[in-house]
Amino acid sequence: MLVDTHAHLQWASFDNDRKNVLERAKENHVTRIVNIGFDIAGSLKGITLAENHKGLYATVGIHPHNANTLNEKTVDKLREFATNPKVVAIGEIGLDYYRNLSPKEVQKKAFETQLALAQELELPVVIHDREAHSDIIQTLSRFKGKIKGIMHCFSGSKEMAQQCIDLGFKISFAGPITYPKNHELREIAKRIDLKSILLETDCPFLAPQEVRGKRNEPSFLPMIAQEISNLKGISVDDLAETTTRNAEETLKLRAAS
Repeated sequence: MLVDTHAHLQWASFDNDRKNVLERAKENHVTRIVNIGFDIAGSLKGITLAENHKGLYATVGIHPHNANTLNEKTVDKLREFATNPKVVAIGEIGLDYYRNLSPKEVQKKAFETQLALAQELELPVVIHDREAHSDIIQTLSRFKGKIKGIMHCFSGSKEMAQQCIDLGFKISFAGPITYPKNHELREIAKRIDLKSILLETDCPFLAPQEVRGKRNEPSFLPMIAQEISNLKGISVDDLAETTTRNAEETLKLRAAS
């Protein structure tokens, strides 16, 4: 059984066939899915889906693209959302210096504010990092020992991966690990301890190489699992067992409720 620790099934591209998507996930042994919040509306929709479907969970947070929407009222709303028993983390939060849809200083403030919220609520965090590696590590280092969580769709170096692990974070791999040019990413997955690895699709984005160009969905997660099991030289069953346990421990997931 597999856990997709990062999905966006609340995305509009799933509105016409979400039920079928969930059925295909189960058919492919993906029994639990975490829908990741990115703004207030997306967080609320993720919670609603989690409440209405067995095996679905949610996170709540403001993505760095939307950092300029974070204010005291927004933080209070996230705090309220987080009381829902299906909410398992604050995220996705972080920094994105590739698109810079919000100014860097605004992103940094929103990131730190939400890290503080996670510390207050004793929840893990889901981190978005795109071309902001140094600032991500510097910020997380200030919260060392106070928060833990997930480095979503990891894209840093081997050295950064170890820094994140030392800070109490799991390294999550998505479709890009299957892309032919991502040699360093595969080397990272091969070298780090299996106890530090999580799986995700980041659907509807970043479909694995075999289905690249299509809308991604949780039923494609076994392709990512197969790639990492090959790199590790272990069976998919063994990989599934450990990464599922990692997800349960990191996000305090219950059985598929």
